[in-house]
Amino acid sequence: MMSYPERTVVTGAGLAGFRTVEELRRRGYSGRITLIGAEERPPYDRPPLSKKVLTAGVDPSLHADFTSLDVDFRPAETALAVQASEPSEPSEPSEPSASAAPAPAPAGSELITNRDKYPFDHLVLATGALPVALPGPGPQRFLRTYDDALALRALLRPGLRLAIVGAGWIGAELATAAAAAGCLVTVVEAGPAPLAAALGAAIGARTAAWYEQAGVELRTGTAVQSVEPGGLALAGGWLPADEVVTAIGVRPAVAWLAGSGVALDNGVAVDPGLRASLPGVYAAGDCAAFVSLRFGARLRVEHWETALHAPEVVAANILGGAEVYDPVPYFWSEQFGRMVQYAGHHTPADRLIWRGDPAGATWSACWLAGTRMTAALTVNRPRDLLQARRLIAAGTDVDPARLADPAIPLRAQATALALAGAGQPRYLTRISSGGRYLAYFHGGTPVRRGARGLGRAGWPDQPDQLRRGRALAVLVPLGGQAQDLLPV
Repeated sequence: MMSYPERTVVTGAGLAGFRTVEELRRRGYSGRITLIGAEERPPYDRPPLSKKVLTAGVDPSLHADFTSLDVDFRPAETALAVQASEPSEPSEPSEPSASAAPAPAPAGSELITNRDKYPFDHLVLATGALPVALPGPGPQRFLRTYDDALALRALLRPGLRLAIVGAGWIGAELATAAAAAGCLVTVVEAGPAPLAAALGAAIGARTAAWYEQAGVELRTGTAVQSVEPGGLALAGGWLPADEVVTAIGVRPAVAWLAGSGVALDNGVAVDPGLRASLPGVYAAGDCAAFVSLRFGARLRVEHWETALHAPEVVAANILGGAEVYDPVPYFWSEQFGRMVQYAGHHTPADRLIWRGDPAGATWSACWLAGTRMTAALTVNRPRDLLQARRLIAAGTDVDPARLADPAIPLRAQATALALAGAGQPRYLTRISSGGRYLAYFHGGTPVRRGARGLGRAGWPDQPDQLRRGRALAVLVPLGGQAQDLLPV
């Protein structure tokens, strides 16, 4: 009996689809692979579209070598339906177990496209998302595909009256590029502030001044009734424009799966192992709504890192694994001369903590559920982002009072809280060569990893010195006071 499915079909030739076929081959899968893409172009990266493609004409191609991968690539082909061998009602995907073997699709299962039918043992859905359009007869552009970006780049010129609807991530990045090209840019946002839907109005309001500083007119709280020839019909006014770009969000490209037996819930509903409700079917990327064990919610993440890493779990599980996809989501945006980074997942109920002055050039904001950090946003503070992401991944408690002080590294204040209090002895590992506290221990038991070259087992219950390779580790008992700690 074969230990792998004979035929794997991947529909969607973006990063998630391409990474899936790459991972399958890298892990030794020797079955037949077909990759079907709706666009005529081979796979490419999307983040550069609103950045370097617009400003510098950079080629975002992933340079796929389908010959060496032994993949049958079918461009310009649209998925229309999934036909199981027997009709099936959608069911909630279950959590994978370590002993679960890959369940192939029933014999006779097919993916139907506008050109052909593809029998499969395993099907990976990676069809991504589609931009939301505004009503009205006037022309409107989007920034979703490579061709979209090339067309916009050719249009940007001094004096062009450009109306951008939506002050989200894409709207802000497009406004940045257009203003730099000399366009007369107006951004229309229905919400109370930029990024209000993604981050909340309190955070978004702090970015509004960036638009004015770049020479971009920002109109918040302004609804668009329709796109008309020559401009936008607003609720209570008219905005003339030579070009209109709609950037009000995307929706998962899953309408074609209705009635297929694949459960849908703001995308393809998958379990933590990215398995859909039909046997042998998986999903990854923008169209996948996965169960996050870390955050206790079903998430659909439209970020590059999801498309990059989720296929690793899909490929492993197709080959018989029981891996779980449970990331700390990460996203970055370059807008108005600032690097904005976000990690985690927060809800409106989480407490917002500011680090630094949001009117300044660098600042951060963190969200807490109790004393556990759930998300962080940083502006030109990459170290904060890196350390916050690690704290979120570890589920480490943090001290809200110290968190608000930007002079205290996130990792240091978290360590202080972990070591505080009376009771069992607390120990901290120090690497003598660099003087950096890389891991701490409670009662002799490691509670956080991070010391390069140092193992988790065999730590003494009393202070001692150990050698591991070239690094000298010194376990130092602390009284739990903040002043006993050096910055990390």
